[in-house]
Amino acid sequence: MAATSSSKKVIYAAFLGNLLVALTKFGAAWWTGSSAMLSEAIHSVVDTSNQLLLLYGIRRATRPPDQRHPLGHGRELYFWSFIVALLMFTLGAGVTFYEGISHIIDPSEIVDPKVNYIVLACASLFEGATWAIALREFRKAKGEIGYFEAVRRSKDPPSFIILFEDSAALLGLGIAFLGTLAAEWFAMPVLDGVAAIGISLVLGVTAIALARESKGLLIGEPASRRISDGIIEVARKVPGIERTHVVFTVHLAPDQVVVALSLEFADTLTTPEIEEKVAALEREIRQAYPEVIAIFVKPQSLGTYQSARRRLQEQAS
Repeated sequence: MAATSSSKKVIYAAFLGNLLVALTKFGAAWWTGSSAMLSEAIHSVVDTSNQLLLLYGIRRATRPPDQRHPLGHGRELYFWSFIVALLMFTLGAGVTFYEGISHIIDPSEIVDPKVNYIVLACASLFEGATWAIALREFRKAKGEIGYFEAVRRSKDPPSFIILFEDSAALLGLGIAFLGTLAAEWFAMPVLDGVAAIGISLVLGVTAIALARESKGLLIGEPASRRISDGIIEVARKVPGIERTHVVFTVHLAPDQVVVALSLEFADTLTTPEIEEKVAALEREIRQAYPEVIAIFVKPQSLGTYQSARRRLQEQAS
């Protein structure tokens, strides 16, 4: 599977919650004429669409390898995660910003603001429930490390995308409440438009953060240090392998890793014996780390490996 079952559970919960919230917000926006509420409705529609795209990406990523894609389609999940961030920025932040500017230029009084308060309270309950589910699952996955570091290290975009979206949704609801309250209290309808712009800024910042993380995964991020060090330990236990170097590891999906190794074999080994050692090493690595789907081995002496390493470093600098 290209994403964990917990990630799917979070996506389904978020989809159902956002769909109900979007319909309720549109009804309230139509009744009250509130710009902030309409912005929140657009926000929920974008979030609902994003969950559908993530589910589509997960399904596409699970397709088996074929002739044109010998390593499978795992990166489809990362591609659609990046599209989610783009939609949040263009449709979410862009449309709500336009709505806010339009309302500031031509403000109109909110009709029956109590409807807004009731809808915002109900929406907070829905969003809060899905946020709690997303936070619980992300907390399980992150372990002992901090939240920021967990997002940076995560290879499973849905796990933090839903958490980011729900956090942005709760902030947006708070801004919409303050905008409605201020517009009613001070009799200044323009403040409703200002709240819509505030919601747009929240969406924009969230989208940029998600795009940054998704871009790194799409380009290719290495596996964790635990996996790299563990593979070296496995290789050291295989008789006949004298030195082991991990050239690179890269994630194609949350549970799909490609590994390239530089190995120095004992000079006494024949070619068939080296082939047997490589086959044994591959079996041991896959048994210890099932997420490793492909292993590429390059026999090299220590001097050759170091020379190649220096060339790569010089090219990078």
